[in-house]
Amino acid sequence: MTHPPASAFPPAYVLDDQVGFKLRLAYQKHAEIFASTLADITPTQFAVLWKLQDQGSLSQNELGRQVAMDAATVKGVIDRLKKRDLVKTAPSSTDLRRLDVSLTAAGIELIAEAIPKALEISRLTTRRLTKREETQLLALLDKLIE
Repeated sequence: MTHPPASAFPPAYVLDDQVGFKLRLAYQKHAEIFASTLADITPTQFAVLWKLQDQGSLSQNELGRQVAMDAATVKGVIDRLKKRDLVKTAPSSTDLRRLDVSLTAAGIELIAEAIPKALEISRLTTRRLTKREETQLLALLDKLIE
């Protein structure tokens, strides 16, 4: 199989200069810091635990919406957290088709210990930025996800 010559591609495209490529690299660096600081949970598990401690019991669907995960992903995360006795599920008292998710005592303890570490992860991720640059970065990311 022959590949088209490099000259067949637009010269203005440089992978290393593309926003998606840079976002992926930045996320990989952040994920490395996260894994070395909070080795016992993943970023997605942290998001679910944090949202439950912030909001209390939520339906599985609402929890997925609030942490920006599709139904299959949030179900898998909840299943893994249930196996570790960090969350529990129960049929909703208002809608039997719905499954409500809440923290267990172990989940409450874990997230309480994890929050200071999560703050440190954010600090380490942005350590090369000034406070003003960090504020700008967060504002720009907000604009990208609106």
